[in-house]
Amino acid sequence: MALLDSDRLFPVEPGVRSIARGLYEGVKDLPIISPHGHTDPRWFAENNPFPDPAQLFVTPDHYVFRMLCSQGIKLESLGVPRADGGWTETDGRKIWRIFASNYHLFRATPSRMWLDHAFQDVFGVTKRLSAETADETYDHIADCLQRPEFRPRALFERFGIEVIATTEGALDDLKWHRMIRESGWKGRVVTAYRPDQAVDPEYAGFTETVEKLGELCGTDATTWSGYLEAHRIRRAYFKEQGGATSSDHGHATARTENLSEDEAAHLFDKALRGACTAEEADAFRGQMLTEMARMSIDDGLVMQIHCGSSRNHSGPVLSTFGRDKGFDIPSRTDYVRSLKPLLDAVGMRDDVSIIAFTLDETTYSRELAPLAGVYPALKLGPAWWFFDSPEGMMRYRQQVTETAGFYNTVGFNDDTRAFCSIPARHDVARRVDCAYLAHLVATGRLDQDEAGEVAYDLTYRLAKQAYRL
Repeated sequence: MALLDSDRLFPVEPGVRSIARGLYEGVKDLPIISPHGHTDPRWFAENNPFPDPAQLFVTPDHYVFRMLCSQGIKLESLGVPRADGGWTETDGRKIWRIFASNYHLFRATPSRMWLDHAFQDVFGVTKRLSAETADETYDHIADCLQRPEFRPRALFERFGIEVIATTEGALDDLKWHRMIRESGWKGRVVTAYRPDQAVDPEYAGFTETVEKLGELCGTDATTWSGYLEAHRIRRAYFKEQGGATSSDHGHATARTENLSEDEAAHLFDKALRGACTAEEADAFRGQMLTEMARMSIDDGLVMQIHCGSSRNHSGPVLSTFGRDKGFDIPSRTDYVRSLKPLLDAVGMRDDVSIIAFTLDETTYSRELAPLAGVYPALKLGPAWWFFDSPEGMMRYRQQVTETAGFYNTVGFNDDTRAFCSIPARHDVARRVDCAYLAHLVATGRLDQDEAGEVAYDLTYRLAKQAYRL
């Protein structure tokens, strides 16, 4: 039994479906450009087998365990490690049985489609996951994982990945990226510079992080000029040692500032002393976005701004399990006023590239599309997180295209830790884009030959161009 409908996500009307199907045939086998995500470079450096099905599909994937958590299932029972090193389940089969017994929770969610895609197309599973099929499916996948063709590098090649970008913090030594490069393997895995821990005064250990940053760079990072120089040095290191073509910035708001040097230095001094108010901390983060944009002019790194997330919303979960455990929640975001200082500083330049993402889709047509549709420096990132779903992707295209067009957007990225979901996520994006283009063709707003060109651009060319890959 096939787990997936071959015409999934295509329009219902036969004529439009036929157009969508034809467009999809032209792009479905194009290489995957994965310009932003959180896969572990160690997988590709060491190329060891994945431990077991639960460690591959459940324990590391917040899309999966957040849904189970919402039904009262303890994160400990799913193997999610505790910050204090306390007990968590380590028996993969037990974790898998919990997952399988609750698989019905994922009905009609994007996760269900991604999981079924991986089960069917990657591992050849033909029976729907359930309590009854849990052990059979676990044994089948576990057996596959012991074979050479299911090791990380082999799957990378099988998935048709041309390049994948991981994301590392400012203090990372990038040893796994060096190991990949020195191994002689031809797979292209690059890093991205994520300096949040070193630019956010409210991040635990901010002062110590800044001091370590200075030690790594051989500069006094406790002075404003030395601090900026340390970031320049680390950005160059990420380019040279990890092949970075982008930086990434995850801030709670889209606020930017363009302060004088004296004002910025004064704010930095307060941040180091732990004396910032919440307002001042937000202002400092905003100033650093503008500083990073200026650095991008010099070193060519594309700047990604991921904002609008109320991160780690649950205090108890944060204290028990740490960051990034599925409790990042969308919040209202103002882009028009918040981005103005940054855009006043660099927005009219064509030698810097800033990609803005949002979790607040109410801003697509009202704010982000008009901004990206006029400022040369600004591009609009794809639907992200809770909106990297079929409906969210379609709404994105409908709300953005009329004002920003296709060519002020940057294709698709999967932004995932779940390695085996990468081809599934890209397949969903390709199907949705082809469905949208088919509708434009059928309603006389786009010629079919143009639709084919746009499908290629959205699938492949725009991401490669935008991220300078």
